[in-house]
Amino acid sequence: MPPKPLDPAHKQYEERMQRHLEGFFRGHSVVLAPFGDPIINGISPDFAVAKIGPGPLTGCHVYVSVGAGLLRPGSPGLEFAILSPVAVLRQRLLLAMAAYYHHTEGLGLDHTMPIGEPWLPGSSLDHFFVSLPYSLGPDFEVVPGAPAVRILWLLPITKAERDLKVRLGAEALEQEFDRASIDFENPNRLCVATRLKTLPH
Repeated sequence: MPPKPLDPAHKQYEERMQRHLEGFFRGHSVVLAPFGDPIINGISPDFAVAKIGPGPLTGCHVYVSVGAGLLRPGSPGLEFAILSPVAVLRQRLLLAMAAYYHHTEGLGLDHTMPIGEPWLPGSSLDHFFVSLPYSLGPDFEVVPGAPAVRILWLLPITKAERDLKVRLGAEALEQEFDRASIDFENPNRLCVATRLKTLPH
């Protein structure tokens, strides 16, 4: 059976996202493909994920949602990115989860969401913190054209870091990340909330 044709509005949006990603990630492989999942497809039949391979801009595998920005009409369009040290299908599922969460709850900058299990096997990181994509910069974040679309970073964090953010605010959490010089690509990185507890008062 031939694949179902894309909704015209989604097709135009997908082409815009692909142009942006291919233009930004020159020298990287960029593959955009539909993601079949009954939950996300129930609200976004044409939801897709772009997979960008390592290259000159980053040694990570970058996964970007394509379709989350269409799920909340009247709100600023937001897509989400995950930077992973390894290529695993699970990152696509996590983006579909984030898109669905965005549809039902409304994700935005400095928000958090639970993953429900380790981000990668053996990791203590089990939440996402929605952040600016600092390592890739504003040229990646802002998708040219109209209406406005931004790509935000789903930064894996621990529950303790999520609790720290709730208690002290997003700026305090980011300051702790800076002080600890966190390697965000490492799924077994230091938890800055634990670090705070061990510092002398």
